[in-house]
Amino acid sequence: MEIVSVDAIPVEVPVAPLEEEDGLAPYVSNHDEVWSVDRMFIKVETADGTVGWGEMLVTLKSPEATAAIIEHVIAPELVGRSIADIQEFVESFYFPYVKIDPFIGGVEMALWDAHGKHLGAPVHELLGGGTCDAVPVAYCVGILPPEESAEHARIAREKGFSALKTKAGHDWQDDVDRLTAMHEAVSGELEFRLDPNQGWTFEDAVRAVAALEDEGVFLQYIEQPVRIESYGTYRKLRSRLRTPIGVNEDTYFRRNLYHLLSEDAIDVGVVDIVPAGGILRTKGLASMAAEAGVSLSHHCGFDLGVKTAAMLHTVASTPGINLPPDTVYYAWDDYVLEDPLAVENGRVPVPEDPGLGVTVDERKIEEYRIDG
Repeated sequence: MEIVSVDAIPVEVPVAPLEEEDGLAPYVSNHDEVWSVDRMFIKVETADGTVGWGEMLVTLKSPEATAAIIEHVIAPELVGRSIADIQEFVESFYFPYVKIDPFIGGVEMALWDAHGKHLGAPVHELLGGGTCDAVPVAYCVGILPPEESAEHARIAREKGFSALKTKAGHDWQDDVDRLTAMHEAVSGELEFRLDPNQGWTFEDAVRAVAALEDEGVFLQYIEQPVRIESYGTYRKLRSRLRTPIGVNEDTYFRRNLYHLLSEDAIDVGVVDIVPAGGILRTKGLASMAAEAGVSLSHHCGFDLGVKTAAMLHTVASTPGINLPPDTVYYAWDDYVLEDPLAVENGRVPVPEDPGLGVTVDERKIEEYRIDG
């Protein structure tokens, strides 16, 4: 079935405030506060009227620039192709001076959605079949005072989550106090992940994680504590600590994960289907990590539901992604899906309807559209 159009639609959707049940705004990290999130929806339509949806972040801090790449660089290469030519599409783009993978990842998602709808099959069946009916996910919370952080840990445990991810700030000693309070609040019944977003030095990472270990807090993993492409630093860090070492942003660059695996420098990778360049390339990363005995989780960037569904299909059909993905899907102030995904007892059911298995509410898309 031939593709006839590719459109990019930017939106801005608010995150529910902390005062509301399940609210998270402001979601604080060491580099920003999130009150609302800009996302780009990609709408692909075929000659028979089948519509597929993809989702990605607004990159380059510009809806116009992001939409221009999708509509003026990628769309001309897609219109007229068969919706089934997903592999060939992914491999056909080569831009030596520009990283185009995130745009490919968002568009590829829409192709899978349309292809699955055309065939009448959910995406996980097209990817080889699912291994579970529901995917366990990790609760996420930003930087808060120790008492409030501890309360979120109790909420996560009561709602059936097995893992909680939180951000790290500029003072690692504050992070130690906060994680210790959270650990004590749930009597060690949650696994914790701490994400400095590349914000620590090697020395800070050693001192912070060693201090947590001394307090009896053994993280599920510490995520991307230092800058990307610091291969030697990660190898040294892993030799100094008992806590598993993970990377996230490093997996956004095709060769970085390979180098880290070859140096035996990490224990965990946190992948993301959009910056990786799509579902197919994410499954390739998972195969590489599995061969090296390295576990994988999946990143969450405040996904609005389309990408969340794509993540569920990918994780369910990829045994190498063996740790609960992160999610903040429960924290939106409003939803752009006609039937929002349910987070039940710390798990999200894998959609069974054709394609990604979710229906975009186009009235909501227009309500939150930001390009005029």
